[in-house]
Amino acid sequence: MSFWSHVLDIVLLLFGCVAAGGIASRLGQSPIVGYLLAGMLLGGPAGFYLIGSQGEIELIAELGVSLLLFSLGLEFSWERLKAMGPAALLSGALQVTLTLLVFALSFWLLGFNASEAVALGATLSVSSTACVLRVLGDRAELDSAHGRHAITILLVQDIAIVPLALLITFLGTKGSVSEIVYSFLNTIALISALAIGLFVFINYIAVKLLGSFTIERNRELSILFGTAIGLGSTWLAHEFKLSPALGAFLAGMFLGSSPFATQVRADITSMKIILLTLFFGAAGMVANPLWILENILLVSGTTLLVICGKALIISLILAGIKRPPSMSLATGLTVSQVGEFAFVLGALAQQLEVIDSETYLLIVSTAIVSLFITPYLISYAPRIGMWFGELFGGGVIDSKAKGEDHPHPEIVIIGFGPAGESAAGAFCEYGKKLLIIDLNKLAKKKALEAGYSVLIGDAALYDVMEHADITATKLFIITIPHHDSVVKSIAHIRKLSPDARTVVRARHQVEVEPLRQAGADIVIGDEEEVGHVLALQARHLISGSILELK
Repeated sequence: MSFWSHVLDIVLLLFGCVAAGGIASRLGQSPIVGYLLAGMLLGGPAGFYLIGSQGEIELIAELGVSLLLFSLGLEFSWERLKAMGPAALLSGALQVTLTLLVFALSFWLLGFNASEAVALGATLSVSSTACVLRVLGDRAELDSAHGRHAITILLVQDIAIVPLALLITFLGTKGSVSEIVYSFLNTIALISALAIGLFVFINYIAVKLLGSFTIERNRELSILFGTAIGLGSTWLAHEFKLSPALGAFLAGMFLGSSPFATQVRADITSMKIILLTLFFGAAGMVANPLWILENILLVSGTTLLVICGKALIISLILAGIKRPPSMSLATGLTVSQVGEFAFVLGALAQQLEVIDSETYLLIVSTAIVSLFITPYLISYAPRIGMWFGELFGGGVIDSKAKGEDHPHPEIVIIGFGPAGESAAGAFCEYGKKLLIIDLNKLAKKKALEAGYSVLIGDAALYDVMEHADITATKLFIITIPHHDSVVKSIAHIRKLSPDARTVVRARHQVEVEPLRQAGADIVIGDEEEVGHVLALQARHLISGSILELK
Protein backbone atom coordinates (compact mmCIF):
# COMPACT_ATOMS: atom_id res chain seq x y z
CA MET A 1 0.00 0.00 0.00
CA SER A 2 1.17 3.55 -0.74
CA PHE A 3 1.87 6.18 1.87
CA TRP A 4 -1.31 8.06 0.98
CA SER A 5 -3.38 4.91 1.39
CA HIS A 6 -2.17 4.71 4.97
CA VAL A 7 -3.02 8.39 5.48
CA LEU A 8 -6.53 7.78 4.12
CA ASP A 9 -7.02 4.86 6.52
CA ILE A 10 -6.01 7.03 9.48
CA VAL A 11 -8.38 9.79 8.32
CA LEU A 12 -11.23 7.26 7.97
CA LEU A 13 -10.59 5.92 11.46
CA LEU A 14 -10.50 9.42 12.96
CA PHE A 15 -13.75 10.41 11.22
CA GLY A 16 -15.31 7.14 12.38
CA CYS A 17 -14.18 7.84 15.94
CA VAL A 18 -15.59 11.38 15.80
CA ALA A 19 -18.97 10.12 14.57
CA ALA A 20 -19.17 7.16 16.94
CA GLY A 21 -17.86 9.20 19.88
CA GLY A 22 -20.49 11.87 19.24
CA ILE A 23 -23.29 9.31 19.10
CA ALA A 24 -22.00 7.63 22.26
CA SER A 25 -21.97 10.99 24.08
CA ARG A 26 -25.55 11.74 23.05
CA LEU A 27 -26.60 8.33 24.38
CA GLY A 28 -24.97 9.07 27.73
CA GLN A 29 -21.95 6.89 27.00
CA SER A 30 -18.27 7.71 27.23
CA PRO A 31 -16.74 8.68 23.84
CA ILE A 32 -14.18 5.92 24.46
CA VAL A 33 -16.91 3.34 23.83
CA GLY A 34 -17.59 5.06 20.51
CA TYR A 35 -13.92 4.91 19.52
CA LEU A 36 -13.81 1.18 20.27
CA LEU A 37 -16.99 0.54 18.28
CA ALA A 38 -15.64 2.60 15.35
CA GLY A 39 -12.55 0.40 15.23
CA MET A 40 -14.68 -2.77 15.42
CA LEU A 41 -16.93 -1.66 12.55
CA LEU A 42 -14.30 -0.13 10.26
CA GLY A 43 -11.47 -2.61 10.54
CA GLY A 44 -12.33 -5.42 12.95
CA PRO A 45 -12.59 -9.11 12.05
CA ALA A 46 -16.38 -8.82 11.69
CA GLY A 47 -16.43 -5.24 10.39
CA PHE A 48 -16.66 -3.67 6.95
CA TYR A 49 -12.89 -3.94 6.22
CA LEU A 50 -12.71 -0.29 5.20
CA ILE A 51 -9.30 0.06 6.87
CA GLY A 52 -6.40 -1.97 5.54
CA SER A 53 -3.47 -0.33 7.32
CA GLN A 54 -4.04 -2.15 10.58
CA GLY A 55 -0.34 -2.73 11.16
CA GLU A 56 0.54 0.94 10.73
CA ILE A 57 -2.37 2.08 12.90
CA GLU A 58 -1.35 -0.37 15.61
CA LEU A 59 2.14 1.17 15.55
CA ILE A 60 0.59 4.61 16.01
CA ALA A 61 -1.55 3.16 18.80
CA GLU A 62 1.61 1.91 20.52
CA LEU A 63 2.96 5.44 20.34
CA GLY A 64 -0.33 6.60 21.86
CA VAL A 65 0.15 4.22 24.78
CA SER A 66 3.68 5.49 25.33
CA LEU A 67 2.43 9.07 25.23
CA LEU A 68 -0.30 8.20 27.74
CA LEU A 69 2.27 6.83 30.16
CA PHE A 70 4.52 9.81 29.41
CA SER A 71 1.69 12.16 30.44
CA LEU A 72 1.02 10.05 33.55
CA GLY A 73 4.67 10.41 34.46
CA LEU A 74 4.44 14.19 34.03
CA GLU A 75 1.63 14.28 36.61
CA PHE A 76 3.54 12.06 39.04
CA SER A 77 5.03 13.71 42.10
CA TRP A 78 5.92 12.60 45.60
CA GLU A 79 4.21 15.71 46.98
CA ARG A 80 0.96 14.68 45.34
CA LEU A 81 1.26 11.16 46.73
CA LYS A 82 1.90 12.51 50.23
CA ALA A 83 -1.12 14.81 49.93
CA MET A 84 -3.34 11.80 49.26
CA GLY A 85 -2.56 10.48 52.73
CA PRO A 86 -1.37 7.04 53.88
CA ALA A 87 -4.90 5.61 54.20
CA ALA A 88 -5.77 6.53 50.61
CA LEU A 89 -2.49 5.15 49.26
CA LEU A 90 -2.91 1.97 51.27
CA SER A 91 -6.46 1.45 49.99
CA GLY A 92 -5.32 1.89 46.38
CA ALA A 93 -2.34 -0.46 46.76
CA LEU A 94 -4.48 -3.06 48.53
CA GLN A 95 -7.09 -2.84 45.79
CA VAL A 96 -4.59 -3.68 43.05
CA THR A 97 -2.89 -6.44 45.06
CA LEU A 98 -6.03 -8.14 46.39
CA THR A 99 -7.87 -7.88 43.07
CA LEU A 100 -4.92 -9.45 41.27
CA LEU A 101 -4.70 -12.30 43.80
CA VAL A 102 -8.45 -12.97 43.96
CA PHE A 103 -8.85 -12.95 40.18
CA ALA A 104 -5.73 -15.07 39.67
CA LEU A 105 -7.05 -17.66 42.13
CA SER A 106 -10.51 -17.60 40.51
CA PHE A 107 -9.17 -18.16 36.99
CA TRP A 108 -6.78 -20.85 38.23
CA LEU A 109 -9.72 -22.69 39.79
CA LEU A 110 -11.59 -22.28 36.49
CA GLY A 111 -8.87 -24.24 34.67
CA PHE A 112 -6.31 -21.66 33.49
CA ASN A 113 -2.68 -22.41 34.18
CA ALA A 114 -0.90 -20.39 36.88
CA SER A 115 0.86 -17.93 34.54
CA GLU A 116 -2.33 -17.27 32.56
CA ALA A 117 -4.32 -16.80 35.75
CA VAL A 118 -1.84 -14.25 37.16
CA ALA A 119 -1.69 -12.40 33.82
CA LEU A 120 -5.49 -12.25 33.73
CA GLY A 121 -5.56 -10.98 37.29
CA ALA A 122 -3.03 -8.27 36.46
CA THR A 123 -4.83 -7.06 33.32
CA LEU A 124 -8.30 -7.06 34.86
CA SER A 125 -7.29 -5.41 38.15
CA VAL A 126 -6.92 -1.93 36.62
CA SER A 127 -9.85 0.38 35.92
CA SER A 128 -10.45 3.11 33.34
CA THR A 129 -9.16 6.49 34.50
CA ALA A 130 -10.21 8.19 31.24
CA CYS A 131 -13.77 6.83 31.28
CA VAL A 132 -14.45 7.33 35.00
CA LEU A 133 -13.11 10.89 35.09
CA ARG A 134 -15.16 11.80 32.00
CA VAL A 135 -18.43 10.41 33.40
CA LEU A 136 -17.87 11.83 36.91
CA GLY A 137 -17.05 15.21 35.37
CA ASP A 138 -20.18 15.17 33.21
CA ARG A 139 -22.26 14.33 36.30
CA ALA A 140 -20.49 16.98 38.45
CA GLU A 141 -19.51 14.26 40.94
CA LEU A 142 -15.74 14.73 40.97
CA ASP A 143 -16.05 16.45 44.36
CA SER A 144 -18.43 13.89 45.84
CA ALA A 145 -17.11 11.59 48.56
CA HIS A 146 -17.19 8.50 46.33
CA GLY A 147 -15.75 10.53 43.44
CA ARG A 148 -12.73 11.64 45.46
CA HIS A 149 -12.03 8.11 46.68
CA ALA A 150 -12.44 6.75 43.15
CA ILE A 151 -9.89 9.25 41.82
CA THR A 152 -7.41 8.26 44.53
CA ILE A 153 -7.74 4.57 43.64
CA LEU A 154 -7.38 5.35 39.93
CA LEU A 155 -4.19 7.36 40.54
CA VAL A 156 -2.63 4.48 42.47
CA GLN A 157 -3.69 2.08 39.70
CA ASP A 158 -1.98 4.29 37.12
CA ILE A 159 1.24 4.13 39.11
CA ALA A 160 0.83 0.34 39.41
CA ILE A 161 0.87 -0.10 35.61
CA VAL A 162 4.68 -0.21 35.57
CA PRO A 163 5.10 -2.99 38.18
CA LEU A 164 2.22 -4.91 36.58
CA ALA A 165 4.00 -4.74 33.21
CA LEU A 166 7.19 -5.97 34.89
CA LEU A 167 5.23 -8.82 36.47
CA ILE A 168 3.90 -9.95 33.09
CA THR A 169 7.40 -9.65 31.60
CA PHE A 170 8.67 -11.85 34.43
CA LEU A 171 5.91 -14.41 33.72
CA GLY A 172 7.02 -14.52 30.09
CA THR A 173 10.65 -15.24 30.91
CA LYS A 174 11.66 -18.75 29.85
CA GLY A 175 14.45 -20.96 31.20
CA SER A 176 15.66 -22.44 34.48
CA VAL A 177 15.12 -20.82 37.86
CA SER A 178 18.62 -19.33 37.85
CA GLU A 179 18.10 -17.93 34.34
CA ILE A 180 14.78 -16.39 35.34
CA VAL A 181 16.32 -14.81 38.46
CA TYR A 182 19.23 -13.48 36.37
CA SER A 183 16.82 -12.06 33.78
CA PHE A 184 14.77 -10.36 36.51
CA LEU A 185 17.83 -8.82 38.19
CA ASN A 186 19.14 -7.73 34.79
CA THR A 187 15.82 -6.01 34.06
CA ILE A 188 15.93 -4.17 37.39
CA ALA A 189 19.52 -3.09 36.71
CA LEU A 190 18.62 -1.76 33.25
CA ILE A 191 15.62 0.15 34.62
CA SER A 192 17.81 1.64 37.35
CA ALA A 193 20.46 2.66 34.81
CA LEU A 194 17.83 4.29 32.59
CA ALA A 195 16.30 6.12 35.56
CA ILE A 196 19.65 7.39 36.85
CA GLY A 197 20.70 8.49 33.36
CA LEU A 198 17.45 10.42 32.83
CA PHE A 199 17.66 12.04 36.26
CA VAL A 200 21.23 13.25 35.77
CA PHE A 201 20.67 14.43 32.19
CA ILE A 202 17.41 16.32 32.86
CA ASN A 203 18.24 17.85 36.23
CA TYR A 204 21.89 18.72 35.71
CA ILE A 205 23.05 18.68 32.10
CA ALA A 206 19.91 19.95 30.33
CA VAL A 207 19.11 22.64 32.88
CA LYS A 208 22.63 24.07 32.60
CA LEU A 209 22.60 23.87 28.79
CA LEU A 210 19.21 25.51 28.29
CA GLY A 211 18.93 27.64 31.41
CA SER A 212 15.81 29.41 32.63
CA PHE A 213 16.51 32.54 30.55
CA THR A 214 16.62 30.51 27.33
CA ILE A 215 13.38 28.74 28.22
CA GLU A 216 11.58 32.02 28.84
CA ARG A 217 12.77 33.49 25.53
CA ASN A 218 12.39 30.34 23.42
CA ARG A 219 9.31 28.45 24.48
CA GLU A 220 9.64 26.01 21.58
CA LEU A 221 12.95 24.71 22.95
CA SER A 222 11.29 23.26 26.05
CA ILE A 223 8.64 21.57 23.89
CA LEU A 224 11.23 20.09 21.53
CA PHE A 225 13.38 19.04 24.48
CA GLY A 226 10.46 17.32 26.21
CA THR A 227 9.46 15.50 23.02
CA ALA A 228 13.03 14.39 22.37
CA ILE A 229 13.43 13.14 25.95
CA GLY A 230 10.14 11.23 25.81
CA LEU A 231 10.80 9.57 22.46
CA GLY A 232 14.48 9.01 23.26
CA SER A 233 13.70 7.28 26.55
CA THR A 234 11.04 5.18 24.82
CA TRP A 235 13.58 4.10 22.18
CA LEU A 236 16.25 3.36 24.81
CA ALA A 237 13.83 1.16 26.75
CA HIS A 238 13.08 -0.74 23.53
CA GLU A 239 16.81 -1.17 22.85
CA PHE A 240 17.31 -2.44 26.40
CA LYS A 241 14.53 -4.98 25.66
CA LEU A 242 12.30 -3.28 28.23
CA SER A 243 8.75 -2.08 27.71
CA PRO A 244 8.86 1.16 25.64
CA ALA A 245 5.94 2.42 27.72
CA LEU A 246 8.12 2.07 30.84
CA GLY A 247 10.76 4.31 29.26
CA ALA A 248 8.09 6.88 28.43
CA PHE A 249 6.77 6.83 32.01
CA LEU A 250 10.25 7.36 33.49
CA ALA A 251 10.90 10.25 31.10
CA GLY A 252 7.62 11.89 32.06
CA MET A 253 8.25 11.35 35.78
CA PHE A 254 11.63 13.11 35.72
CA LEU A 255 10.44 15.85 33.37
CA GLY A 256 7.49 16.43 35.71
CA SER A 257 9.84 17.76 38.38
CA SER A 258 11.96 19.80 35.97
CA PRO A 259 11.67 23.47 34.87
CA PHE A 260 10.17 22.28 31.56
CA ALA A 261 7.20 20.49 33.18
CA THR A 262 4.46 23.12 32.84
CA GLN A 263 5.06 23.85 29.17
CA VAL A 264 5.43 20.20 28.19
CA ARG A 265 2.17 19.30 29.98
CA ALA A 266 0.32 22.05 28.16
CA ASP A 267 1.65 21.28 24.70
CA ILE A 268 1.24 17.51 24.52
CA THR A 269 -2.52 17.65 25.22
CA SER A 270 -3.66 17.94 21.60
CA MET A 271 -1.22 15.30 20.39
CA LYS A 272 -2.27 12.98 23.21
CA ILE A 273 -5.94 13.23 22.26
CA ILE A 274 -5.24 12.25 18.64
CA LEU A 275 -2.93 9.36 19.47
CA LEU A 276 -5.16 8.01 22.22
CA THR A 277 -8.17 8.12 19.88
CA LEU A 278 -6.17 6.06 17.40
CA PHE A 279 -5.17 3.75 20.25
CA PHE A 280 -8.79 3.02 21.21
CA GLY A 281 -9.76 2.71 17.54
CA ALA A 282 -6.93 0.21 16.98
CA ALA A 283 -7.93 -1.64 20.15
CA GLY A 284 -11.46 -1.92 18.78
CA MET A 285 -10.07 -3.59 15.64
CA VAL A 286 -8.85 -6.46 17.80
CA ALA A 287 -12.32 -7.18 19.16
CA ASN A 288 -14.56 -9.60 17.30
CA PRO A 289 -18.32 -9.14 17.85
CA LEU A 290 -19.02 -12.59 16.39
CA TRP A 291 -16.60 -14.16 18.88
CA ILE A 292 -18.36 -12.27 21.69
CA LEU A 293 -21.76 -13.60 20.56
CA GLU A 294 -20.43 -17.14 20.24
CA ASN A 295 -18.93 -16.93 23.73
CA ILE A 296 -21.56 -14.70 25.29
CA LEU A 297 -21.85 -16.79 28.46
CA LEU A 298 -18.08 -16.72 29.02
CA VAL A 299 -17.81 -12.98 28.35
CA SER A 300 -20.89 -12.15 30.46
CA GLY A 301 -19.71 -14.36 33.31
CA THR A 302 -16.20 -12.86 33.27
CA THR A 303 -17.60 -9.31 33.15
CA LEU A 304 -19.94 -10.07 36.05
CA LEU A 305 -17.07 -11.64 38.02
CA VAL A 306 -14.87 -8.59 37.43
CA ILE A 307 -17.51 -5.97 38.31
CA CYS A 308 -18.84 -7.76 41.39
CA GLY A 309 -15.38 -8.81 42.52
CA LYS A 310 -13.86 -5.35 42.21
CA ALA A 311 -16.84 -3.62 43.80
CA LEU A 312 -16.78 -6.05 46.74
CA ILE A 313 -13.01 -5.85 47.26
CA ILE A 314 -12.94 -2.04 47.14
CA SER A 315 -15.99 -1.79 49.44
CA LEU A 316 -14.38 -4.06 52.02
CA ILE A 317 -11.06 -2.19 51.87
CA LEU A 318 -12.73 1.19 52.36
CA ALA A 319 -14.97 -0.19 55.10
CA GLY A 320 -11.79 -1.51 56.74
CA ILE A 321 -10.41 2.02 57.01
CA LYS A 322 -13.73 3.15 58.48
CA ARG A 323 -15.42 4.69 55.49
CA PRO A 324 -19.27 4.58 55.39
CA PRO A 325 -20.77 1.51 53.70
CA SER A 326 -22.79 3.74 51.36
CA MET A 327 -19.74 5.60 50.08
CA SER A 328 -17.59 2.44 50.01
CA LEU A 329 -20.04 0.58 47.76
CA ALA A 330 -20.57 3.64 45.53
CA THR A 331 -16.80 3.93 45.07
CA GLY A 332 -16.47 0.22 44.33
CA LEU A 333 -19.14 0.34 41.63
CA THR A 334 -17.60 3.47 40.12
CA VAL A 335 -14.22 1.83 39.48
CA SER A 336 -15.39 -1.75 38.90
CA GLN A 337 -14.82 -1.77 35.13
CA VAL A 338 -11.79 -2.99 33.16
CA GLY A 339 -9.61 -0.10 32.00
CA GLU A 340 -7.77 0.87 28.85
CA PHE A 341 -4.47 -0.49 30.17
CA ALA A 342 -5.95 -4.00 29.98
CA PHE A 343 -5.42 -3.75 26.20
CA VAL A 344 -1.76 -2.86 26.78
CA LEU A 345 -1.03 -5.47 29.44
CA GLY A 346 -3.02 -8.10 27.55
CA ALA A 347 -1.11 -7.41 24.32
CA LEU A 348 2.18 -7.65 26.23
CA ALA A 349 1.13 -10.98 27.75
CA GLN A 350 0.15 -12.32 24.32
CA GLN A 351 3.40 -11.11 22.77
CA LEU A 352 5.40 -12.93 25.48
CA GLU A 353 3.20 -16.03 24.99
CA VAL A 354 1.94 -15.92 28.56
CA ILE A 355 -1.62 -16.07 27.21
CA ASP A 356 -2.99 -17.27 23.88
CA SER A 357 -5.10 -15.34 21.35
CA GLU A 358 -8.39 -16.69 22.77
CA THR A 359 -7.55 -15.44 26.26
CA TYR A 360 -6.55 -12.06 24.83
CA LEU A 361 -9.91 -11.87 23.05
CA LEU A 362 -11.58 -12.60 26.38
CA ILE A 363 -9.68 -9.70 28.01
CA VAL A 364 -10.56 -7.30 25.18
CA SER A 365 -14.21 -8.37 25.09
CA THR A 366 -14.60 -8.08 28.87
CA ALA A 367 -13.02 -4.62 28.81
CA ILE A 368 -15.35 -3.39 26.05
CA VAL A 369 -18.50 -4.75 27.69
CA SER A 370 -17.54 -3.34 31.09
CA LEU A 371 -16.73 0.08 29.57
CA PHE A 372 -20.10 0.06 27.84
CA ILE A 373 -21.99 -0.37 31.13
CA THR A 374 -19.71 1.95 33.14
CA PRO A 375 -21.82 5.14 32.70
CA TYR A 376 -24.86 3.27 34.02
CA LEU A 377 -22.90 1.89 36.96
CA ILE A 378 -21.59 5.35 37.86
CA SER A 379 -25.06 6.85 37.44
CA TYR A 380 -26.68 4.43 39.87
CA ALA A 381 -23.69 3.95 42.20
CA PRO A 382 -24.68 6.73 44.71
CA ARG A 383 -28.29 5.52 44.86
CA ILE A 384 -27.28 1.90 45.35
CA GLY A 385 -24.78 3.00 47.99
CA MET A 386 -27.37 5.06 49.86
CA TRP A 387 -29.88 2.21 49.67
CA PHE A 388 -27.28 -0.18 51.03
CA GLY A 389 -26.32 2.24 53.81
CA GLU A 390 -29.93 2.79 54.85
CA LEU A 391 -30.68 -0.94 54.68
CA PHE A 392 -27.76 -2.07 56.80
CA GLY A 393 -27.02 1.11 58.76
CA GLY A 394 -23.48 1.92 59.69
CA GLY A 395 -23.59 5.49 58.42
CA VAL A 396 -22.14 6.83 61.65
CA ILE A 397 -18.38 6.24 61.50
CA ASP A 398 -17.20 8.17 64.55
CA SER A 399 -19.87 9.29 66.97
CA LYS A 400 -19.67 12.00 69.58
CA ALA A 401 -17.70 10.52 72.46
CA LYS A 402 -19.72 9.18 75.35
CA GLY A 403 -19.29 10.74 78.75
CA GLU A 404 -18.64 14.21 77.33
CA ASP A 405 -21.07 17.09 77.59
CA HIS A 406 -22.72 17.27 74.16
CA PRO A 407 -25.90 19.41 74.32
CA HIS A 408 -28.54 19.21 71.64
CA PRO A 409 -27.10 21.14 68.68
CA GLU A 410 -28.69 24.49 67.89
CA ILE A 411 -26.71 24.86 64.65
CA VAL A 412 -25.56 22.03 62.38
CA ILE A 413 -23.01 22.49 59.60
CA ILE A 414 -22.84 19.62 57.10
CA GLY A 415 -19.46 19.61 55.40
CA PHE A 416 -16.39 21.12 57.07
CA GLY A 417 -14.29 22.08 54.07
CA PRO A 418 -13.20 25.69 53.47
CA ALA A 419 -16.82 26.84 53.06
CA GLY A 420 -17.92 25.03 56.22
CA GLU A 421 -15.02 26.44 58.25
CA SER A 422 -15.83 29.98 57.14
CA ALA A 423 -19.50 29.52 58.00
CA ALA A 424 -18.66 28.07 61.42
CA GLY A 425 -16.47 31.09 62.18
CA ALA A 426 -19.58 33.28 62.31
CA PHE A 427 -21.06 31.15 65.12
CA CYS A 428 -17.99 30.30 67.19
CA GLU A 429 -19.72 31.54 70.37
CA TYR A 430 -22.09 28.54 70.21
CA GLY A 431 -19.24 26.17 71.07
CA LYS A 432 -20.48 22.63 71.65
CA LYS A 433 -23.98 23.64 70.56
CA LEU A 434 -22.62 23.85 67.01
CA LEU A 435 -22.37 20.37 65.49
CA ILE A 436 -20.19 19.51 62.50
CA ILE A 437 -21.22 16.51 60.35
CA ASP A 438 -18.61 15.39 57.85
CA LEU A 439 -17.23 12.23 56.25
CA ASN A 440 -13.62 13.35 56.45
CA LYS A 441 -11.86 12.39 59.66
CA LEU A 442 -9.40 15.25 59.17
CA ALA A 443 -12.35 17.57 59.78
CA LYS A 444 -12.73 16.15 63.29
CA LYS A 445 -9.39 17.50 64.50
CA LYS A 446 -10.06 21.00 63.14
CA ALA A 447 -13.59 21.11 64.56
CA LEU A 448 -12.56 19.88 68.01
CA GLU A 449 -9.73 22.41 68.14
CA ALA A 450 -12.29 25.13 67.38
CA GLY A 451 -14.49 23.88 70.25
CA TYR A 452 -17.37 22.40 68.23
CA SER A 453 -19.11 19.04 68.49
CA VAL A 454 -18.35 16.54 65.72
CA LEU A 455 -20.11 13.60 64.12
CA ILE A 456 -18.23 11.70 61.42
CA GLY A 457 -20.82 10.20 59.10
CA ASP A 458 -22.82 10.56 55.89
CA ALA A 459 -25.58 13.15 56.28
CA ALA A 460 -27.34 11.69 53.23
CA LEU A 461 -28.28 8.67 55.37
CA TYR A 462 -31.29 8.89 57.68
CA ASP A 463 -29.70 7.01 60.57
CA VAL A 464 -26.84 9.52 60.72
CA MET A 465 -29.19 12.49 60.98
CA GLU A 466 -31.34 10.65 63.51
CA HIS A 467 -28.25 9.82 65.56
CA ALA A 468 -27.26 13.51 65.51
CA ASP A 469 -30.39 14.31 67.59
CA ILE A 470 -31.38 17.35 65.53
CA THR A 471 -35.03 17.68 66.62
CA ALA A 472 -34.29 20.98 68.41
CA THR A 473 -31.85 22.38 65.88
CA LYS A 474 -32.68 25.90 64.65
CA LEU A 475 -30.35 26.27 61.66
CA PHE A 476 -28.67 23.95 59.16
CA ILE A 477 -25.85 25.05 56.86
CA ILE A 478 -25.10 22.55 54.10
CA THR A 479 -21.82 23.11 52.23
CA ILE A 480 -21.17 19.72 50.59
CA PRO A 481 -20.89 19.98 46.77
CA HIS A 482 -22.66 16.74 45.77
CA HIS A 483 -26.21 17.61 44.67
CA ASP A 484 -27.93 14.27 45.37
CA SER A 485 -26.43 14.10 48.87
CA VAL A 486 -27.66 17.62 49.59
CA VAL A 487 -31.21 16.75 48.45
CA LYS A 488 -31.20 13.64 50.67
CA SER A 489 -29.91 15.65 53.64
CA ILE A 490 -32.65 18.27 53.21
CA ALA A 491 -35.31 15.53 53.10
CA HIS A 492 -34.04 14.07 56.40
CA ILE A 493 -33.93 17.54 57.99
CA ARG A 494 -37.52 18.26 56.95
CA LYS A 495 -38.63 14.98 58.54
CA LEU A 496 -36.68 15.22 61.79
CA SER A 497 -36.70 18.99 62.32
CA PRO A 498 -39.47 20.50 60.15
CA ASP A 499 -39.29 24.00 61.67
CA ALA A 500 -35.53 24.44 61.19
CA ARG A 501 -34.13 26.85 58.61
CA THR A 502 -31.68 25.64 55.99
CA VAL A 503 -28.98 27.54 54.11
CA VAL A 504 -27.55 25.46 51.28
CA ARG A 505 -24.61 25.75 48.93
CA ALA A 506 -25.15 24.99 45.22
CA ARG A 507 -22.01 24.12 43.28
CA HIS A 508 -23.61 24.98 39.92
CA GLN A 509 -26.28 27.58 39.10
CA VAL A 510 -28.48 24.96 37.45
CA GLU A 511 -28.88 23.28 40.87
CA VAL A 512 -30.25 26.37 42.66
CA GLU A 513 -33.93 25.99 41.78
CA PRO A 514 -34.08 22.18 42.34
CA LEU A 515 -32.60 22.72 45.81
CA ARG A 516 -35.25 25.33 46.62
CA GLN A 517 -37.91 22.89 45.47
CA ALA A 518 -36.33 20.21 47.67
CA GLY A 519 -37.00 22.40 50.71
CA ALA A 520 -33.96 24.68 51.15
CA ASP A 521 -34.84 28.12 52.54
CA ILE A 522 -31.82 29.91 51.10
CA VAL A 523 -29.57 28.64 48.31
CA ILE A 524 -26.19 30.24 47.65
CA GLY A 525 -24.82 29.46 44.19
CA ASP A 526 -21.03 29.25 43.86
CA GLU A 527 -21.05 30.61 40.31
CA GLU A 528 -23.27 33.59 41.14
CA GLU A 529 -21.26 34.47 44.26
CA VAL A 530 -17.98 34.22 42.38
CA GLY A 531 -19.40 36.56 39.76
CA HIS A 532 -20.37 39.11 42.44
CA VAL A 533 -16.92 38.95 44.06
CA LEU A 534 -15.18 39.26 40.68
CA ALA A 535 -17.25 42.31 39.80
CA LEU A 536 -16.68 43.88 43.23
CA GLN A 537 -12.93 43.33 43.20
CA ALA A 538 -12.66 44.53 39.61
CA ARG A 539 -14.58 47.71 40.50
CA HIS A 540 -12.28 48.34 43.49
CA LEU A 541 -9.27 47.75 41.27
CA ILE A 542 -10.38 50.13 38.53
CA SER A 543 -11.48 52.74 41.09
CA GLY A 544 -8.05 52.57 42.67
CA SER A 545 -6.41 52.97 39.26
CA ILE A 546 -8.55 56.03 38.48
CA LEU A 547 -7.70 57.60 41.81
CA GLU A 548 -4.01 57.05 41.16
CA LEU A 549 -4.36 58.70 37.77
CA LYS A 550 -5.98 61.69 39.38
